[in-house]
This record gives sequence, C-alpha cells and structure tokens, in this order.
Amino acid sequence: MFQQIQLILKPRCRGFHLVTSEILSQLPTLPKVGLLHLFIQHTSCGLSLNENYDPDVRVDMETIFDRLVPDGHPSYVHTLEGPDDMAAHAKSSLVGASLTIPITDGRLNLGTWQGIYLCEFRNEGGQRKVIATIMGE
Repeated sequence: MFQQIQLILKPRCRGFHLVTSEILSQLPTLPKVGLLHLFIQHTSCGLSLNENYDPDVRVDMETIFDRLVPDGHPSYVHTLEGPDDMAAHAKSSLVGASLTIPITDGRLNLGTWQGIYLCEFRNEGGQRKVIATIMGE
C-alpha cells in the first residue's frame, strides 16, 4: 500500500519547532508495519529528528546553526531576498529536506526522546508544505 498526501505546517518564526503532533494530526490511519517518508518542499527550512522533551535543546540548536552560518555574511552573493535568505539555504542543506520514520503497530516508531522538528531558518518563513508518503501493509 502506498498513500501520498500534502501536509500544511502553520507559519512559524525562525527556530527549531517540535511539530510531531501537528504532522500526526494530518496523517490518515497508519498501516500496521511500514515507513513514513516526509519531504519539505522548501529551500530555506528543513526537517530533523531530535530531543522532544527539553525545549532548551531547540534554543541551543538555533544558537549553534547561527554561529555556523551567520546571516548577511559579506561574502554571500545571493542577497536579493534579504540577509537571512542565503544563510537559510545553507542551513537547509546541512539539515536536509526529508525524514524516513518506521511505522510499527500502526504508530511512528520514534525513540523515547525523539520528535520531528521543523527547522525554520527564515525570520518569517510562512506556511510550509510537506509531502507525506506512507508505505506499508
């Protein structure tokens, strides 16, 4: 069985946002066993799995990424869309645009402390579209 749907994530400001519940609320009933593939259709944000309990991790992740790839660096050539845009593209490449999560007994088989993050790298990224492909039996 294959199913594919588009999910819409509400607009968020820059940061690492736990969106596991928002994604689950838009998914159909999951198969007993299978895989969920999530693909974000944007080049200035990403998807990641990380700590789902302590919100300090999300704050620290933003600090780390902002130090690795600062906004408005004078060597950037792509500057037409604002000082946060080129840095957002680079951060998106570092994080990635997709996740694959196993489905076991009709539920996402995430680790105890794992959650799905929307990594928003623009100051105002807007609504984000995610393609969810469900494979299973």
